Amino acid sequence: MRALAAQFSNYLCRRKVGVNLRSRNFSSYNSKDELTIEEEAERKVGWLLKTIFFVTAGVAGYHFFPYMGENLMQQSVSLLRVKDPLFKRMGASRLARFAVDDERRKKIVEMGGAQELLNMLSTAKDDRTRKEALHALDALSQSDEALASLHHAGAISVIRSAPNSLEDAEVEGFKLSLMKRFQDLRYDVPS
Repeated sequence: MRALAAQFSNYLCRRKVGVNLRSRNFSSYNSKDELTIEEEAERKVGWLLKTIFFVTAGVAGYHFFPYMGENLMQQSVSLLRVKDPLFKRMGASRLARFAVDDERRKKIVEMGGAQELLNMLSTAKDDRTRKEALHALDALSQSDEALASLHHAGAISVIRSAPNSLEDAEVEGFKLSLMKRFQDLRYDVPS
């Protein structure tokens, strides 16, 4: 039985080798065409993998990073309520960056950001915290509606009562900018 299996195996191996040799000898297919096809296949697979990667990254970004727009503004306003000055500064810094147009400034005011910034400014114990609060208030004040709500919240007295910084001249610059903005819109600014 073993001898028969060995002969059959021998026959198959010889036949395969013989067929491969003959087909290569009479084929019009050469190795350059084979390389070109392989390169094209690799290129297509590369683009397919890149596409899969970017789609996966987009989907993951959409599901795992829902901190865009309004949600991030709300989180930034929430950071202003924390007791730690570092988090307050981070929240104020974010709000200053978000306040780029009237619609966003209005949204920040509606979320309570203006009042929280004023609370932050009135309770700030260091210059860096005061500076970030004033910077965010200055960014919000570029909108007339936001400035009106700041005025109604008592911003003028809070800004005036904020101590001047001996180390950072920007604090004084933000204070002067805010007070000038109130004067430009003819709000009561006591001298």
